[in-house]
Amino acid sequence: MKTRAVRIHGKNDLRLDEFELPALKEDEILAQVVSDSICMSSYKAAKQGSDHKRVPKDIATNPTIIGHEFSGRILEVGRKWQGKFRAGDKFSIQPALNYKGSPYAPGYSFRTVGGDATYIILPNEVMECNCLLAYTGEGFFPASLAEPMSCIIGTFHATYHTRTGVYVHDMGIVQGGDMAILAGAGPMGLGAIDYALHCDRRPKRVVVTDIDDGRLGRAAALLNPTGAAKDGIELIYVNTKGMADPVKGLLDLTGGKGYDEVFVFAPVKPVVECGDKILGKDGCLNFFAGPTDPNFRAELNFYNVHYSATHLVGTSGGNTDDMVEALQLMSAGRINPAVMITHIGGMDAVIPTTMNLPSIPGGKKLIYTNIEMPLTAIEEFEAKGKTDPLFAKLSEITRRHKGLWSVEAEDCLLANAGKSAR
Repeated sequence: MKTRAVRIHGKNDLRLDEFELPALKEDEILAQVVSDSICMSSYKAAKQGSDHKRVPKDIATNPTIIGHEFSGRILEVGRKWQGKFRAGDKFSIQPALNYKGSPYAPGYSFRTVGGDATYIILPNEVMECNCLLAYTGEGFFPASLAEPMSCIIGTFHATYHTRTGVYVHDMGIVQGGDMAILAGAGPMGLGAIDYALHCDRRPKRVVVTDIDDGRLGRAAALLNPTGAAKDGIELIYVNTKGMADPVKGLLDLTGGKGYDEVFVFAPVKPVVECGDKILGKDGCLNFFAGPTDPNFRAELNFYNVHYSATHLVGTSGGNTDDMVEALQLMSAGRINPAVMITHIGGMDAVIPTTMNLPSIPGGKKLIYTNIEMPLTAIEEFEAKGKTDPLFAKLSEITRRHKGLWSVEAEDCLLANAGKSAR
C-alpha cells in the first residue's frame, strides 16, 4: 500500500514523500491516520535532525515520519494481535514507548509510523508496550489531543506534598487547595484549567496569569469564572503585566498564605522566580514548560526549601495511564480539548506549519492528513466563507460551538474538503 508522509531527512529538511509501505508482518497493525496535532516537539526535531535524542543517525538514507499526537482507524491486524484489536476500531497512541529503555518513539524514530501520514504500519513494540489505545468517543480529533492532555494530567499527578515527620510523598494536588497556573492562557494552559475544574481531585481556587488581555479574555470566555463557581471553584484571571508588584498581588488572592501548587507554563526566568516566591508552606512548583536552552536557569529560595518545605518538580510528557484517563474524560464529555485548537489544515500545511510553529500565533494546529487545505485560523472562517461555501458552513458550525472546533465541524470538513490527489 502506498502512503504519503512528511519525513525528516536532516536538519531543517522535511519532505512530503510518497512511498510503498512494506508487507504487513504478523505482529504489526496497518492503520489510517485521520488527524494529527502539531507539537512544538516536532519543530525541535525538525530543527535538530539527527542531533535530537529521539531521531536516528541515519535519517539521510532512512528518513522517519514526524507527528506524534495522532488518531485514526485500524485497517488490518496481524495474527498476533487479532485477539486484542479489530479492523474498524478507532485509536490513539502513546508515543513514549520506553521500549527496553530506548528513547525512540513514533513521530520521531520510525520509518512506518508517525502522525503526519495517510497510512502507517504500527510495529510490534507499540502494542507490546500497551501504547496503542482504543478511543470510543465521537470523532477523531479529541484522540489526537489525548497525548498533550496526558502531559497535563501527568503534571498534576507528579505534583507532591509532605507531612512533617513522615517520610512519604503524598502524590497529586491538594484537595481544596490554592493553585496558580502562570503563563496559563495558552493552549496547554487552557487544557490545565479545564482539567483542574473537572478532574476528580479539585482545588478551591485557581489563579491563572498571563500578560496578554486577548489571551486572557478568550480563556475567560471558554472557561468562565461563573461556571467554575457553580462547581465550587473560584477561578481568577490576572494580567500581571501592569501590576506594580505581581508577587504581592498574587499572594493577596490567597490571603497571604501562598499557593499549594504553582504550575509554570513558560520557560521564562521571571515567571519561574515569581512562582517560587508565591509558594506557601509545603508548596510544590511544577515546571511544565520545556526550554529550548539547555542552560536555562532561575533562582530559587533555599531558605524556604529548608524551613517551609517548598519543593520543585518537572514533568516532560505523561504516561499511558495519564493518556487513558484523558481518553476516558473526553469520551465522558468532562473535558473538551477543543479549547486548545485555533487552526485547521491539511497535509499540504504540515511542513510550513511545523517549520514556522514558534512564529504562528494561537493555540494547537490540527491537521487532517487525507485532505489538502492551507493552515487556516478558525477566526478566519467567516471571512473565507464569503467566497468559499465550505468555510461558510464551517463558520456557521463553529459559531454555534462558541468559536470552537467540534466533531460536527470535523465531519463537515472530512465530507466536503478537497481530498488529497493521491
